[in-house]
Amino acid sequence: MPAGMKPLEKFLKKQTTALTRAGGFVGGVTEKAGAGTGASRRRASLSRVVPFFRETSPESGQPREVFSPDSEDPPSWPPATGPGPAAPPPGDVRSPSLSSDEQSSEASLLAESGGGGGGGSGGAPLPSDTPDNLTLALLDSAAGKRPGVCTETLLDDFLLTHPIFLAADRFQQVLMQQFSLETQGEECGGGEEAARKRAVLSVVFRYLDTYRELLQEEGERSNSFPKELYLCAVQELSQYPELVEDVLKLQRWTEILHTPSVEEKESRKKQVRPLFRHFRRIDACLQPREAFRGSDEIFCRVYTPDHSYVTIRSRLSCRVGEILALVREKLQYSEDQPVLPGNLVLVAVTSAGEKAVFRPSDEAVFTTLGVNTHLFTCEPSELDSLLPLPEEIHWTPGDSKLHDMSAEEVATQLVVFDWELFSCVHEVEFVCYVFHGEQSRWRPLNLELVLQRCSEVQHWVATEILQCQSLPKRVQLLRKFIKIAALCKQQQDLLSFLAVVLGLDNPAVSRLRLTWEGLPGKFRKQFQQFESVADPSRNHKAYRDLITSLRPPLIPFTPLLLKDLTFLHESCKTFHGELVNFEKMHKVADMVRIIRRYRSSQLAMDTETSPPHLQTKAYVRQLQVIDNQNLLFDMSCKLEPKDP
Repeated sequence: MPAGMKPLEKFLKKQTTALTRAGGFVGGVTEKAGAGTGASRRRASLSRVVPFFRETSPESGQPREVFSPDSEDPPSWPPATGPGPAAPPPGDVRSPSLSSDEQSSEASLLAESGGGGGGGSGGAPLPSDTPDNLTLALLDSAAGKRPGVCTETLLDDFLLTHPIFLAADRFQQVLMQQFSLETQGEECGGGEEAARKRAVLSVVFRYLDTYRELLQEEGERSNSFPKELYLCAVQELSQYPELVEDVLKLQRWTEILHTPSVEEKESRKKQVRPLFRHFRRIDACLQPREAFRGSDEIFCRVYTPDHSYVTIRSRLSCRVGEILALVREKLQYSEDQPVLPGNLVLVAVTSAGEKAVFRPSDEAVFTTLGVNTHLFTCEPSELDSLLPLPEEIHWTPGDSKLHDMSAEEVATQLVVFDWELFSCVHEVEFVCYVFHGEQSRWRPLNLELVLQRCSEVQHWVATEILQCQSLPKRVQLLRKFIKIAALCKQQQDLLSFLAVVLGLDNPAVSRLRLTWEGLPGKFRKQFQQFESVADPSRNHKAYRDLITSLRPPLIPFTPLLLKDLTFLHESCKTFHGELVNFEKMHKVADMVRIIRRYRSSQLAMDTETSPPHLQTKAYVRQLQVIDNQNLLFDMSCKLEPKDP
């Protein structure tokens, strides 16, 4: 690699404690069942995906101090991945300031409600900002009792972040109570009561619109709320005829949540919902990607210690205990398993031999697996004997299919697939991923697949280069990948752009001195510019400047969004006693709105169906990669041995 290029250590000089502290896959077997599962594995997988976000090692780094409202120095807020100045380092904490009118209006709203904001009981004073009282303040704003407050922004803030501080069941219960509540006092006439009921319904409609897909997934559990509210509203029509339009709208919402459309029914009839690596079918991978739901059924292979496997059909969200029951049933009828196994455990085994044991209560484990991580089942006494699949620890040199494909076509397919994946992520998944992890009511299934894709593209770049034995062809591949990165950047796909750049900066690739020396100067200079965008110094200023200059539609580097949200979450408490830090909720919602803006325009999708085109499309959507860093380094040393 030329001396002018920045070494990978530049990217590794920072390590976000919040993203690496959680553990996940560690060398050897986890000490107890359940170690490194759920939220901790999700954060661990994120730190493995993005080495350029590391600041201090989890072993040597001190845990970030969590801000206490009693301390003298409140925290400052990091900027979202968009306009705004760079965030100060964790140690540099200053008092937050509200610069915009919207923030100031909401701060004044919360100040009022803390002192004596009116609720649904005739304007009686309210205590401080508990979750229930924030709901009442929100309804006051919707009813027009708080002129000057930016109702739209406040409503959006509350609905996007309420799962953090107020469970959905409790929120629905408060809305039901407020709709049924009769205003006390002779001075309050029917007009005020009707306005209050309409305010409740307006909040309900926005809530149902925000969480529609997630509520549909929950079935009767969530559908009972709009149905009960509708029945209650029908009874009120005789006294409040002005509610008739809202009641009809509520009836339509009840039908939508109870009865999916014909298109949705047809979409869910597909027999296979392919994940990336757990079960492959070319015809399935060529279909446009749709959002995953927990009730979707997938095929998955579960291996035994001798590397034989059973194929199970399972719901994406099912518990580990259910998976083990399906496996045990399959093994019972297997000729290779004459004796029914006893106490089985489910284990994730990486290509490097690292293992993590799942607990029987863990859910939705399929999307938390790494790129070349497979599920094994065994008895606890057999844990030490588990080995990666042979094809994961051996490699065969050969020419890449990439030589016969144009960089333009490959880049286009990368962009199209990334957009499909990014569009499937519900905006609330970002909040659930960071703030709740395995305790979340809604699983960030689609977001986890985006992170998995990012890791996959990085390892794909290294795999293709290191499998190529011919030096001239390796130089050609290097040029092609730099061109692919440039085209992804040009088409505003920063996910694949940075994934390709980080793949080229893999130590096993960057050490190939002869390969990099064969690269023309024009490409060297271009790659140096790309490396500067990936530079994490000054809180990733170069990347933030770039993404600020772009207009939708665009695909951001998703791991950095999660890093910002994690910093925001862990730099300040959500609660102080029973009081909600709603300024923190506003900052979280601001970041979600930035993500919403990225998808405010539709990307023009590719529809060509020629055989070469479909071949490239299938190749890009089912990349064959090696993610074992030790194996990649061995391959690199065989191509260009170390200097004596």
